[in-house]
Amino acid sequence: MASRISHTTLDCLDAFELSEWWKQVLRYADIPGDPNEPGDEECMIVDPSSDHRLLFIEVDELRSEDGRIHFDLVPTDRRRDDEVERVLALGAARIADRRNSDGTGWMVLADPAGNRFCILRSDEERAGMST
Repeated sequence: MASRISHTTLDCLDAFELSEWWKQVLRYADIPGDPNEPGDEECMIVDPSSDHRLLFIEVDELRSEDGRIHFDLVPTDRRRDDEVERVLALGAARIADRRNSDGTGWMVLADPAGNRFCILRSDEERAGMST
């Protein structure tokens, strides 16, 4: 027997604000019939196509910035660098540029609450690279 992940939980200081930000980045939505509202201490969002869920829970104090959560994102409809620019325009912060001159690599960013995440090359970009 095995377990499966029910959802991914992120500690934060403002659950509504951070869930709204990630909804824009991932194109997730509120749970049908259970909309998130300003002031909610817990906000869950869901990917309409896969049902993957993210839960944002307010805490009094955040642990180490590096250790709360880390996502690796793969763009679904654009190139890595185009997605980096889109997410930066939404308010992400640059942490480290790990992109290489041959097109490989990734970009390390942080969401408005300081949670780090990486943007990798799209499936199409990886398929076009020689191995």
